[in-house]
Amino acid sequence: MVSQFKSKSYECDQKKYYESYCTQQSSHQELLPMNVVQDMKKFLEKKAAQLALSKSSKSSLPLSNLYETLGVVGATTTQLYSASSNLSAEITGPGSYTIFAPTNEAWASLPAEMLDSLVSNVNIELLNALRYHMVNKRVLTDELKHGTSLPSMYQNIDIQIHHYPNGIVTVNCARLLKADHHATNGVVHLIDKVISTTTNSILQIVEIEESLETLRAAVAAAGLNNLLENEGQFTLLAPTNEAFEKIPQETLNRILGDPEALKDLLNNHILKSAMCAEAIIAGLSMETLEGNMLEIGCNGDELTLNGRPIIANKDVIATNGVIHFVNELLIPDSAKTLLELGKESDVSTSIELFQQAGLGSHLTGNERLTLLVPINSFYKGQTPSADRNLLRDHIIKEQLSSKYLFHGQKLETLSGKELRVFVYRNNLCIENACIAAHDKRGRFGTLFAIDKMVTPPVGTVMDVLKADDRFSTLVAAIQSAGLTETLNRPRSFTVFAPTNEAFQAMPQGELNKLMGNAKELANILKYHIGDEILVSGAVGAVVRIKSLQGDKLEVSSKNDIIHINKEPVAEADIMATNGVIYAVNTVLQPPGSKTNERSDEPADPAMEIFRHASALSKLLYIPDC
Repeated sequence: MVSQFKSKSYECDQKKYYESYCTQQSSHQELLPMNVVQDMKKFLEKKAAQLALSKSSKSSLPLSNLYETLGVVGATTTQLYSASSNLSAEITGPGSYTIFAPTNEAWASLPAEMLDSLVSNVNIELLNALRYHMVNKRVLTDELKHGTSLPSMYQNIDIQIHHYPNGIVTVNCARLLKADHHATNGVVHLIDKVISTTTNSILQIVEIEESLETLRAAVAAAGLNNLLENEGQFTLLAPTNEAFEKIPQETLNRILGDPEALKDLLNNHILKSAMCAEAIIAGLSMETLEGNMLEIGCNGDELTLNGRPIIANKDVIATNGVIHFVNELLIPDSAKTLLELGKESDVSTSIELFQQAGLGSHLTGNERLTLLVPINSFYKGQTPSADRNLLRDHIIKEQLSSKYLFHGQKLETLSGKELRVFVYRNNLCIENACIAAHDKRGRFGTLFAIDKMVTPPVGTVMDVLKADDRFSTLVAAIQSAGLTETLNRPRSFTVFAPTNEAFQAMPQGELNKLMGNAKELANILKYHIGDEILVSGAVGAVVRIKSLQGDKLEVSSKNDIIHINKEPVAEADIMATNGVIYAVNTVLQPPGSKTNERSDEPADPAMEIFRHASALSKLLYIPDC
């Protein structure tokens, strides 16, 4: 029979057997036959008596009333004030109450002026304060649900309850320290603060707080009054007047004069749920109404935002949430100009070049633009140059998002040129430059951080080769092999272009024989041409692309150097309108091709058999030990 009556999830400070009984009495006694209850009571009282004999701790004593239980749990100041305000008469008598009892330290930490006003008027002020800590029924911790409220015994003014996923429970942001101390006429929960009544919404608190005067005007201008007044559970990270004064006046005026930017700014100070300071732990991320994630943590007793201790005042309770005062503005990217985004990012060198080139107005205006900006590390070991024409090719005439770019898309620059988008398995590139970081989307413009300067194409593959003296021998070979028309077509090629040096490295007789055999020359040259565009940023450990000759080329990257068939490339990413060119100092040979086999005559089958047999014998030969 005993096994049918197990205690609930909460725990009493009194001994286990007696607690089980009081638990069942409070929730199930009306369901049990009287004889069962009486038998159970006798059994539990017997066990409690046995425990009392074996241990002398206070928790083994029979249940006391609420007044006496306050003393048992160490809330002696609350007990003393209950006596002096005559609340003790109520909490020693019949009934069922819940008391959220502040610790002695909580009372002692009250401002002296506030404490004096309470103890100097015990029959009204102190009594009302204590009754605000009470609920007119027994409420256990498993009934304290997140975001709910309980009517207090002072004018039925609500007490705000928050029960967080990490197990922390707060009452008007006071932390529950010890829970579920049962008494004959109720239950006591020990809390770490003296809580005060709250009847104002977040908006009403903003309206009456002098240090939030600028915020008050901003909320009205952004049309957020209803949001902060409505029912719900929010956290407002309220920027003080000081916070607004810290940013440049020009920036402040711009944001205050732009309703959309202002709304984004304010939404970035509102969390989607009520977060009391006691529930915040290091490494916690919270999403704002703007959609950004804020890293909220703690450094000792200080709360931090994104690692900085900028919270000036915490846990101001409202009927629809909680307010923490902050002394710095949390300006989201969506309220910033391209100039502001760039100066705060790893592209500050490029931003300075745009300004030096006289393009600063595009970074601060209201044009819808996308800025392609090389990261600072690109300039390592070189002197940055503010080439206005080149930098104009880094400004796209629309505001883009990289996640919506597609392969083959054409982007028009400020100078009127077209840049192509290449989408690879491991990278997203615009011409030869690949995106190196997440987008930063500002009020009117978006910033794409890229790994190098963009090189806009200036002609077909054939045009580019003709214009570069390094490839004069190759150009002559292409013309001799009849491939000029092919490399002028509007297709997609990757050309591994042997330099003059590569051809000069060949034995003269072999070179002459190759140049004199148009068919073999065409075969060799086609092996140097891939049938797709592969820029260096798309090359991982190994990438294989099919050549026009039919065999595959192996492209790899090692120590930031591109290799083709394990041969290092002299220069990568020479862009053309129909492809990309890599300069190589070697004439590549197709698989199985041997230099001494270049002839119009077919190979001798007998010799081929001999060679294969000889090679096989070498593999199988094992020397004597």
